Amino acid sequence: MTSAPSSAAARENDERTAGAYEAVVERLSKASVDKHWEPYRDIPWDDPEFLVDQDDPRWELPETDRLGGHPWYRARSPEVRARIGLWRVATAMKIGLQFENLLKRGLLNYAYRLPNGSPEFRYVYHETIEEGHHGMMFQEFVNRTKLPIRGMPRPLSLIAQAVPWIPLVSTELFFVFVLGGEDPIDHVQRKVLKDGQVHHPLEETIMRIHIAEEARHISFARHYLRDRVPRMPRHRRTMLSVISPVVLGVMARIMLAPPGSMVRHFRIPPDVVAGIHRADPAARQAVRDSVARTRELCAEIGLVNVVSRKVWQAMGIWAEPRR
Repeated sequence: MTSAPSSAAARENDERTAGAYEAVVERLSKASVDKHWEPYRDIPWDDPEFLVDQDDPRWELPETDRLGGHPWYRARSPEVRARIGLWRVATAMKIGLQFENLLKRGLLNYAYRLPNGSPEFRYVYHETIEEGHHGMMFQEFVNRTKLPIRGMPRPLSLIAQAVPWIPLVSTELFFVFVLGGEDPIDHVQRKVLKDGQVHHPLEETIMRIHIAEEARHISFARHYLRDRVPRMPRHRRTMLSVISPVVLGVMARIMLAPPGSMVRHFRIPPDVVAGIHRADPAARQAVRDSVARTRELCAEIGLVNVVSRKVWQAMGIWAEPRR
């Protein structure tokens, strides 16, 4: 006798949830119209204050940085210290634009199959346009450094070409991948802007634009997963719970690790790299911190269980969710 009212209540709750989700998507679409940036209009690239000088001391890594505070780095000349810092900033931007290239192609594959009237369609195209602008401003920055920046290692770049096809298999996994790339970058850039150091105005302007627009992209991915994951069949949700920490752990390390090309170019000793990256507890904590928001989201939506928790721990990115 109670099954019909219970089913009706469940349907009513689903409708309210769906309505709230669609309202968020529409709000994000409107925000993309109300506040957006054009890289070749809103960044004064040729302003003398924005010119990139490889020897500018503002590129130097601060002593609070694990490499910046290392005796090997402090023993280099000011010019070498500046170029190492600039190389690292430019590499982060190159990897960022490569990641966003994969992201744009995946978003368009996702949008291709959306039905008429879908609120996601408009939002996805807004995000694709914004990511295109990010790619242009990142590449323009890299070009102006005049450094031989490569970005992702070639084997990883080849493997990554499968990413745009993930939405054809699982849109939920694709948006976990999105957060795996966007959250660590956002985490690092917000820390940089709050570190009290004097930064080059071009770097700071690019970061502020990127943070502002990525906030919408991260918000959409999080709301999408909140809406979709609880409604997935149990076997698919279980598979996603195990795959997600692998994706997040790999992506965080790609975004945060010292670029190999920089290590080779400046002949940074292997023991220095190991000490600041693999053996340093602070470095491991930084990786965990960079995925903290996504880890808490996964716990919230049921993607953390007895088995998947062990995978999070094996990937070195587990921490108990805040209560």
